[in-house]
Amino acid sequence: MHNIKDIRQNPDQFKKYLNNRFIDIDLKKILSLDEKNRKLIQEKEALEKEKKDISKTKDSTLFEKSKKISEQISKFIKEQSSIKIQLDDILSSLPNIALSDVPVGKDENSNKEISKNGKIPKFDFKAKSHYELGENLNMLDFDLATKTTGSRFVFVKDKLAQMERAITNFMLDAHINVNGYKEVSPPLMASVSTMFGTGQLPKFENDQFEIKLDEDSERKFLIPTAEVILTNMAKEQILNQKNLPMRLVASTPCFRKEAGSYGKDTKGMIRQHQFYKVELVSIVEPKTCLDELDRMTNCATKILDDLKLPYRKIVLSTGDMGFSAEKTFDIEVWLPSENKYREISSCSSCGTFQAKRMKARFKNSKNETSFLGTLNGSGLAVGRTLIAILENYQNEDGSITIPEVLRPYMNNLDKITSN
Repeated sequence: MHNIKDIRQNPDQFKKYLNNRFIDIDLKKILSLDEKNRKLIQEKEALEKEKKDISKTKDSTLFEKSKKISEQISKFIKEQSSIKIQLDDILSSLPNIALSDVPVGKDENSNKEISKNGKIPKFDFKAKSHYELGENLNMLDFDLATKTTGSRFVFVKDKLAQMERAITNFMLDAHINVNGYKEVSPPLMASVSTMFGTGQLPKFENDQFEIKLDEDSERKFLIPTAEVILTNMAKEQILNQKNLPMRLVASTPCFRKEAGSYGKDTKGMIRQHQFYKVELVSIVEPKTCLDELDRMTNCATKILDDLKLPYRKIVLSTGDMGFSAEKTFDIEVWLPSENKYREISSCSSCGTFQAKRMKARFKNSKNETSFLGTLNGSGLAVGRTLIAILENYQNEDGSITIPEVLRPYMNNLDKITSN
């Protein structure tokens, strides 16, 4: 969350930064609330001092005056609390500030391509979509999922379920054994304060699945990504500089309402309410955020290199970045049936933005306390990796050649055919 002191010092600059993210803010209202808040605090403190001075005199004739001062203090506290809540509500709904090298643009049309890698396959036949291939193999069942659960769910069966598990295990082994991440098996639910810490609340509450355990319990949400729960492992802590960087990886189901995607990708597995993802999180010294972002992105692209899937890397524009990000690289994999690249990973540096919301800090060698830097990225989305393999490794007869790196995870099977 943004520091009101920083806004107060250079309000025009702050407004310009948010204008670059196409966010229109009522700066006068923010500064007015801030001024009222500070004035009430000063008046309250003056009354508290006056009351303290009266108590030192031990003059019983001043008892009534002291009582009235106490009533005024209570009134100021209540009023100041209301003003502070209004101010915090506004500040907590404002996104992170983009770094200066991020392209300014309103949406994905302003994203910039950085590189392309891998060889796009050329087929002597019309490429089928992943859902056609999966249904023909009798290993993806969307109709059954609609009957049992609803739209945007799927049953993955037989050898494709085995491949889904193989993809997950391959990714985890690479990130743990090669890339130096520590595996975590986290809770799949998060509290309100945890969701606030990484920026899902309050602005994106409608995108979340809320769980009500009972009438008296605190609100809980199914995690939309493991980023939420892994990043919050530093919540309200002061870490030792010697323990940084912390690099964490988890494979979890993720749950999203996809409220803003009505009518988009209604067929297949591209956009589901429930999906698996291998998530990477780094907790670092802020000065190393950009180097860590490059490292994290390379860890994600190496998975695609090993799977021999064609992809491209892009830097997102200011208007297309996520709420908490200061800079984001998206990795998009080639899908032959659509004849275009689709997102398979998003790697973001959040600077100190999330740490300020979580009150996550570290102590350096000089014993000084500062906010941490946080990063997150998909390493990769498992379902979309399965989609990419089905489409890029398809054969004319509908069978699927298994990428070489996955074969040891699938009893050395080299091809998936219909039963």
